[in-house]
Amino acid sequence: MIASTRKWFRHNRTNFAIGAGVLGAGYLAGQYILGKVSEARQRMSDDRIAKENLRRRFEQNQEDCTFTVLAILPTATENILEALPVEQTLSELQKQKAERLSRSVGPSEIALSDVQSAPPSVADDDGKSLVSFQSESYVHASQIGDGSSGSGEGSGDVVPQSSPRQKKTKVQLWNEMKISSIARAFTLIYTLSLLTLLTRIQLNLLGRRNYLASVVSLASPPTHESRINLENHDDDNFEHAYGNDFETNRRYLSFSWWLLHRGCLDIMDKVTIAVKEVFGRINPREEITLEKLSELTLEVRKKIEGATEEQRRTCKWLPYLLPGPDQEDYVLQESGMTTASTTAPASPSLRRLLDETSDLIDSPAFTHVLTLILDSAFSLLIDNKIAALSYKIPPTSASTARVQEIVGADAKAKVANSLAVFCRQAHNIGSGANNEYLAAMENVRDLEAFAAVVYSSNFEFEAPEAGAGDLGVDPNKFSRPSTAGTAEKNSDNEGAGGETTFVNTESGFESAWGKALAKEDGKKH
Repeated sequence: MIASTRKWFRHNRTNFAIGAGVLGAGYLAGQYILGKVSEARQRMSDDRIAKENLRRRFEQNQEDCTFTVLAILPTATENILEALPVEQTLSELQKQKAERLSRSVGPSEIALSDVQSAPPSVADDDGKSLVSFQSESYVHASQIGDGSSGSGEGSGDVVPQSSPRQKKTKVQLWNEMKISSIARAFTLIYTLSLLTLLTRIQLNLLGRRNYLASVVSLASPPTHESRINLENHDDDNFEHAYGNDFETNRRYLSFSWWLLHRGCLDIMDKVTIAVKEVFGRINPREEITLEKLSELTLEVRKKIEGATEEQRRTCKWLPYLLPGPDQEDYVLQESGMTTASTTAPASPSLRRLLDETSDLIDSPAFTHVLTLILDSAFSLLIDNKIAALSYKIPPTSASTARVQEIVGADAKAKVANSLAVFCRQAHNIGSGANNEYLAAMENVRDLEAFAAVVYSSNFEFEAPEAGAGDLGVDPNKFSRPSTAGTAEKNSDNEGAGGETTFVNTESGFESAWGKALAKEDGKKH
């Protein structure tokens, strides 16, 4: 029995060897496959965690942008209000009206009557307009004025000017107030729009550096594992909020000083010239429709931004946002970053940030997004605020972000009545709290998409590439450039590539933007 069993095993040993080999190979293959599946699951989990972390950081970064704009906007507002002192012109009109009243009625009667309530015997065609202007905007102006205006609404007490100047006629004062009121509101819209985009660029570039620094920190093994490290690398550590080079990032952020103190005034000059050319021929007592006012507003925007698509694309906003290389040291000194004795050339890291910011500002994508947020702000001002407060037309739907024709806009109102709304809205546009104009701009989907591609651009130079989709931004949010609200559509529009690409074809921003548009086109077809 034993001998036969041995003989059977000996005759079948080859089969047993083959079977054992097959079983061993199958076991090893199974273990290899299980290991790969487990590794793939772990990698997918890590990627999901990383993307969620990136998305969370990005969303927090956008909230920081909003708070930053609200914090620094009042600086530019103060400079613009000081450069266009509508309140002084209003005070001159009040003073002249008081003088006319004193000549037509007795002084005792003036003391008993308010300046706003002119007696019927006074033949002032603009009496009601001046009263409307005072009641609509004078309280707001006096809260910010330097005391040169009246001490209260309609009080008629005007502080004399310290420096003598030639007395202007009533017509000249009304025209001056017309130009100043409109130009001030428009200037603040342009300033707020540019400040919003500049802040998005700055904080998203630095937010990208912060994210990369954290990724590198987590990926690098500690050099001394047994050493207890008490250094705080959490997000609440301000010195590590934007990467490791805190001083460079601090200087980089200080360059917003240029827009707040110089750029906004340059914009004001350009806007004032355009307003004079368009509204200069309009009589303040003239009654116009809301449609006519919208057309005049569009004419002003065409002169500032460009009347054609090509003009808008070639419009240079960089001089308003960043100083020239020869004035960078001056900005650092004025913003308190350096002194005359400590001035030094910009570090390579700072130089790279400034150059990348300049490329972003000069890109067609920047102009495209700027046009859209300007459309939303002007729509809120003209279609909602002016329509409701001056023309008594109910506000239009917020779904359209452009200055447009409104049904029932045949109602007319005096230009002087609209000036009061322009004056009051100027303070709202430049407000550092509860700013509905900033909220309207942030509702433009392309602004978030623009921030996403800035945040995810140029990762290939420093870390593994990440796309805008990793930030939770739907590629369908990237819309093609629109000419709505600024000029008539050009019949020979270029393709999407010509609309939304950088001049530098190797830019990571262009790549991300182009991929998003490609995905959008693919989904549409």
